[in-house]
Amino acid sequence: MSTVRIATRGSAQARTQSEHVASLIRGAHPNLEVELVFVETTGDRRQDVSLHSIGGQGVFVKEVQNAVLDGRADIAVHSAKDLPSATADGLVIAAFGERRDPRDVLVGRSLADLAEGATVATGSVRRRAQLAALRPDLVFTELRGNIPTRLEKIPAGGAIVMAAAALEILGWSDRIAESLDIERMVPAVGQGAVAVECRADDARVLEVLGAVDHAETRRSVEIERAFLAELGSGCSLPIGGFDDGRRLRVFLASDDGSVHHHATLDTNPAGRSSDSLLDIARGAARDARRAVGG
Repeated sequence: MSTVRIATRGSAQARTQSEHVASLIRGAHPNLEVELVFVETTGDRRQDVSLHSIGGQGVFVKEVQNAVLDGRADIAVHSAKDLPSATADGLVIAAFGERRDPRDVLVGRSLADLAEGATVATGSVRRRAQLAALRPDLVFTELRGNIPTRLEKIPAGGAIVMAAAALEILGWSDRIAESLDIERMVPAVGQGAVAVECRADDARVLEVLGAVDHAETRRSVEIERAFLAELGSGCSLPIGGFDDGRRLRVFLASDDGSVHHHATLDTNPAGRSSDSLLDIARGAARDARRAVGG
């Protein structure tokens, strides 16, 4: 194998994070060529409707995964938060890039600077649920589009919510008005991390990606994904989960937003097996489901 082909969306964020993965591969394997294969996804085409209404998680990944499965590419690069909890048949997550800042951020105005009844734009039911608990007076509106487009849609006197990592990777962190503390705003599962998939039977590519896998990020995101998987890959409730290597913070709200569940669990790996850590996450999901009545 002399060339590794990376399937990726064509947005600035997706292209930049794929180029970063390409640089990691070149650094570990100087004799390999790496090229990008651009793929348009359902989420890219359907900018006129909310993500929640067209399937939410997964709408940015299926076509990229198909490019690997049908042989047009060797690997697929995704924002880990976009991946459903169930891995696609025939694929495996072979590497995670080192996690960037996992927090949600406000662009436009900070939470304290938002006037009573101010408008906040976000397409995430998780972000709406947690912000509404902090500021019940806020009014929410939908937000879609690539990052430059979203930055042009800040409501007058209001704010938009984004992932810190998305702005960081593009060098636009100076646009952040406030980074929201994880204790108050639990991020999406996998937020801030990049996941790299390949065919499960492609031993050569698995070996290539093994050299760029970030072990600490993998451990944390796998714990978060176990929490999400236990809730069910089709779950459409507002869900958050973040593991920092010592503690797992989880969030779940009922579909009507009337019940919110927060919990923090010890995931310090000392003396624990990987399976026991995943069991902690699964138990947290069962407790959360009971707490919100489902």
